[in-house]
Amino acid sequence: MTSLPGGSDNGDSAPAPEPQLLVCARCGAQAKAPQPTWTYSVENGTHRYFCDTCSRENLRAIEGRLDSAWW
Repeated sequence: MTSLPGGSDNGDSAPAPEPQLLVCARCGAQAKAPQPTWTYSVENGTHRYFCDTCSRENLRAIEGRLDSAWW
């Protein structure tokens, strides 16, 4: 039996990457991986995540920062 290069039988398998811990920049809620309901923002070059609750509660403020071409 033949395997493709990088297959699991060659002994060179790398460990799976650890899930990224996300912390809400507003309330401190945590998630172990990117969540589809969280909001991601880059503010002054800093990456920030906001949980679904904070995103919903501040939706108007978030949308208010978008250029008019987006709405």
